[in-house]
Amino acid sequence: MAVYDELETPLGTLRVVMDLVGVSRVALTEEDWGEIQQEFHDLVRDPESCRDAVRQLEEYFSGRRRAFDVALSLPEDSPFRRRVWAALREIPYGQVRSYGEIAAAIGNPRAVRAVGQANRANPLPIFIPCHRVVGKKGDLVGYAGSRTDLKAHLLRLEGALAE
Repeated sequence: MAVYDELETPLGTLRVVMDLVGVSRVALTEEDWGEIQQEFHDLVRDPESCRDAVRQLEEYFSGRRRAFDVALSLPEDSPFRRRVWAALREIPYGQVRSYGEIAAAIGNPRAVRAVGQANRANPLPIFIPCHRVVGKKGDLVGYAGSRTDLKAHLLRLEGALAE
């Protein structure tokens, strides 16, 4: 059984889903939430179980947290995606990397587009900071589909993008 809670953020209502291992999904948008509800048929709202994850996100959005230490529950996925997600977690708060830099960091410098696809498939945005990945010229491309406004907000919050 999976549980969830929600919090109001500058991005809107954000939902965190947890399983027995840790945070398993984050919904940034209503569309994301609809997909999660289809995937998890037994979701129950349980603020107590999600308390640490929600608190850490609240601290992040208020500028008091730069790194997360809650347990994450990543889905069984391709080794390539898991390597990309691990590389994303290495990008420091307030910094960005290009898709090409991530591809090189995982030892596959020609896999720039595949890195983009792995970013798009990231089930734990913010906890796995895919918003810190930009185009090779620093342009804000692809986030939560076409929601580059969300990416821009997160990067401004971290000081990685000018107002």
